[in-house]
Amino acid sequence: MASSEATSAGPLATEPLATEPLATERLGTEPLATEPLGTEPLITVADLRVTFATRGGPLAAVRGVSFTLSPGECLAIVGESGSGKSVTARALVGLVGAGGSVSADRLELAGQDLRDLRERDWRRIRGRRVGLVLQDALSSLDPVRTVGAEIAETLANHHLVPRGGRAARAVELLAEARVPEPAVRARQRPFELSGGLRQRALIASALAGQPTVLLADEPTTALDVSVQAQILDLLAARKADGVGLLLISHDLAVVSRLADRVAVMYAGALVEEGSVEELLRSPRHPYTRELLAAVPSAHARGTRLAIRRDAATEPAVAPPDAAGCRFATRCPLVEARCRAAEPPAVEVGPAHRAWCWRTDEPWPAPQAGPARSRPRHADDTVIEVDEVWKSFRGPDGSRRPAVRGVSFALRVGETVGLLGESGSGKSTTAEIVLGLLEPDDGTVTLHGKPWSRQSEAARRPDRHRIQLVPQDPLGAFDPRYTVERIVGEALGAPGRRAAARRRDRIVELLDLVGLDAGVLPRRATQLSGGQRQRVAIARALAPEPEVLVCDEPVSALDVSIQAQILDVFADVQDALGVAMLFISHDLGVIYHACDRVLVMRDGELVEQGDVEQVLRAPTHDYTRALLAAVPRLDTAALT
Repeated sequence: MASSEATSAGPLATEPLATEPLATERLGTEPLATEPLGTEPLITVADLRVTFATRGGPLAAVRGVSFTLSPGECLAIVGESGSGKSVTARALVGLVGAGGSVSADRLELAGQDLRDLRERDWRRIRGRRVGLVLQDALSSLDPVRTVGAEIAETLANHHLVPRGGRAARAVELLAEARVPEPAVRARQRPFELSGGLRQRALIASALAGQPTVLLADEPTTALDVSVQAQILDLLAARKADGVGLLLISHDLAVVSRLADRVAVMYAGALVEEGSVEELLRSPRHPYTRELLAAVPSAHARGTRLAIRRDAATEPAVAPPDAAGCRFATRCPLVEARCRAAEPPAVEVGPAHRAWCWRTDEPWPAPQAGPARSRPRHADDTVIEVDEVWKSFRGPDGSRRPAVRGVSFALRVGETVGLLGESGSGKSTTAEIVLGLLEPDDGTVTLHGKPWSRQSEAARRPDRHRIQLVPQDPLGAFDPRYTVERIVGEALGAPGRRAAARRRDRIVELLDLVGLDAGVLPRRATQLSGGQRQRVAIARALAPEPEVLVCDEPVSALDVSIQAQILDVFADVQDALGVAMLFISHDLGVIYHACDRVLVMRDGELVEQGDVEQVLRAPTHDYTRALLAAVPRLDTAALT
């Protein structure tokens, strides 16, 4: 989950970006040495390279990466999807995958050479000396075993606890991971737990072998802000105990809370490295600056998050054998020498270096975004929700309330944020607004006419007026369909030939969301995450709706792609005047994208009002608690 500062907590620092570099010599492949004197590093990596064999030839996923990790230290590797950060981490445990080839000048764990280990040697290291925490706990944990059995397996494999004591030790580890009712949870299977509980159970399993190194690969990306805070506290406690933590993330706010040092990766290589305070206060590589500028925040409100470029589509990474800087295709500061030769590493501060020719250049000023909202009148309400209740029957036959007496209105050209944790009732409320669920009590009206408690036949003439933008377009699209057919189907042209007849209109819709006609023949699996979300928006706009219901539409995206999609929503609303119900658990996204906000807890609205008022001066304790749990990242130094 990409989180950011939603209140005016004040900047971390305001040092100018344009300072003189201390040196310009090439530093080669030596790791940046920052460990305290007398402390041996747990991990030493020098000139790590990972290449995959593909039909098109060798693909260099990691190119000459070097770093160290000391006891009790957190090194964060940040970058967007495809930057090579996860492959780098997996190389440390021999799990780069089929077809992967690993080479390095040094690849050591507490002095042990890892370069030529056999699989049985790796099995002794995984779990015992290095623990691994992945983003998706549901797929990482065995679905047919209890959580207790999962943890006990590590204890058994490394002969840490006798058979008779493993179940009790598993419960102890769950308790240490702050899992409530650990004895009960140990008997449950992963699908019976919430996302936050699963993630904590996975951390308990990773810590069962008492490893000295913990690799955490996007451990909080899809979690609510309060659950995320609990996971970060847990990881911080392990770091305080002397565990070396390698954190993989694209969320710079999370990094700022937990990391000591940051290494920024792009296209398989490091582009900047330094202490968390130095790098986040005074970023010097254009890619790092772009990542920071893309974070939704108080400073970014009213401006565009993504830098506009000549091409409307997402820029492609330069091929592996391309000369010069691989970020040149995206860089707003690019010049001739950037394309001609790979830039050297430049010392830009104490224990801070960047691989760039132009570390002393000022960053372009943010561009103003579209108007936040349109003038409204008393009669411009599109959707009105009045005292809606909804409950579901539980396994024991009792009914559990999911939505309790919720009321709000959505007006023309307005974006209303629906904020809350998992299980708060956000998605159930959205399904009622969409007419996919009937409320037990209360009403929903569309332009003053009944929308809820109607037959689908009665709703059908107005169905096009309300459309959904889902969180996971890949799961929503037919994998057999091309983009042309996916969007054409929403135009009432479901067949291939019918879609071809509406091609001009389909191209117009794609252009509205920043895609060109080149994507028409592609299928969803051939698109990036950001491109798929753009197609989902184009499809939702095809019937010319008056309302878009956006259900966590950016929660699974990298911060740079998230920025592009948030800009697309702003452009669409400015051009078409559609109203939006924007569901998210990310306060930064809500602050940036919305005019008003509704805060839900346990099915109830606990606070609502203007987004500036609610998120800067909340009156309800729950809203205050949400704000307090958000990692703070100030980007004032870029503005």
